[in-house]
Amino acid sequence: MNNHEIDYKLYGDDMQFVEVELDPEETVIAEAGSLMMMDDQIKMETIFGDGSGSQGGGIVGKLFGAGKRIISGESLFMTTFTNNGQGKKHVSFASPYPGKIIPMDLSEINGKLICQKDAFLAAAKGVAVGIEFQRKIGTGFFGGEGFIMQKLEGDGIAFVHAGGTIHKRELQPGETIRVDTGCLVAMTGDVDYNIEFVSGVKTALFGGEGLFFATLRGPGTVWIQSLPFSRLASRVFAAAPERGGSKGEGSIAGGLFDILGGDRK
Repeated sequence: MNNHEIDYKLYGDDMQFVEVELDPEETVIAEAGSLMMMDDQIKMETIFGDGSGSQGGGIVGKLFGAGKRIISGESLFMTTFTNNGQGKKHVSFASPYPGKIIPMDLSEINGKLICQKDAFLAAAKGVAVGIEFQRKIGTGFFGGEGFIMQKLEGDGIAFVHAGGTIHKRELQPGETIRVDTGCLVAMTGDVDYNIEFVSGVKTALFGGEGLFFATLRGPGTVWIQSLPFSRLASRVFAAAPERGGSKGEGSIAGGLFDILGGDRK
């Protein structure tokens, strides 16, 4: 193992957090802002780069790793948490919205995972958080998640977060499924990923499911989420009173006040 061998425990159901157990001098990396709590004698440090700790070229290599994260739309910085004490210590990271935290052992999936750019939560030190350029330009322009997706490489544990219920699907060689672009969480590196236009003008304009969906062809493994954050946010935004939503949605009184133009205190 080139990565630090961390132990962990998941807590909660819909609003989960992961508690990572660190032996002395073990380190975990995480996205900035994901920390929930940590024990005493854990040193927190902000770093440039991809978190692998193996960039060459000194400052040039670190700037290159940080630049890759900027291209993928992530923060310039990552945070490391190192146990500087004598015994075992714990540090916990919380999910940013309702959903599930998925532990990924990269050594079991050929050392590579491709995921949405906002799916990565934390990982053992040594896991490189980079970018994955899609082979087809159409995938980039119309994929819903942009031309670039995140790429996690190494042989350690990484934690990925997604919304709603998570469904793991094993694809056989040649087997193909079509997925809403926002519902795709992650896939192994051997899955062929492309974007397909929704056929039929009426379906595209009035179907309510967008103009494009992802086609995933096996062999490989994919993880799909039932509630993308963008979908949840759009419903909340649409229901806000300032955007025409009802102040008392679901109630007779609320509808009456809307009709009369009243404002409840």
